[in-house]
Amino acid sequence: MPKQVDYAERRERVVDAVHRLADRHGLEGVTLRDVAREAGLSMGAVQRGFRDKDEMLALALARVGERFVARARAAATKPSPAALARVLADLALLAEEQRPEAQVWLAFVARAAVTPSLAGTLRADHPEVLDLLTRLVAEVTEARGVAVDPAAEARALLALTDGLTVQLLLGQLDRAEARGVLDAQLRRLCGTGG
Repeated sequence: MPKQVDYAERRERVVDAVHRLADRHGLEGVTLRDVAREAGLSMGAVQRGFRDKDEMLALALARVGERFVARARAAATKPSPAALARVLADLALLAEEQRPEAQVWLAFVARAAVTPSLAGTLRADHPEVLDLLTRLVAEVTEARGVAVDPAAEARALLALTDGLTVQLLLGQLDRAEARGVLDAQLRRLCGTGG
């Protein structure tokens, strides 16, 4: 009887291997051969699952976005300043244990600037994240009687969190300073910090 292959599980092993390699070596260090070795698969198994390296990278990037969106949805179930603070800290990847994810995200962003398929993958989750953040800002500021344009504030907060991630990775800010910047924005928006 032929061996049953769980293709979904194999793809997840490949995605996890891409993330580990990108964390250690950047995306330039992610080759099909190294991914196969890291995932404990044959080169042929990886090649059968993906047409090329860009398709493999696009799936790995999509998984980062899916995981973030799931965490953001969970944090935003009960709108409050604390929920907004959690979503923003998660967007900025501020936790020490998120450093590998932040490094992978930044490597993908750099590659996406010159790879249309990766740029499209990055854009795919953007509307949902922007909508979620807009709703959170609207509900939190409205409850406190603060008049703002929630959509404009959400766009500004997304840009801020992206910038904080980069500054944190480059050592321009430490975690406490990055958290201070987010807390200042929360105080401005709703009179409280995270």
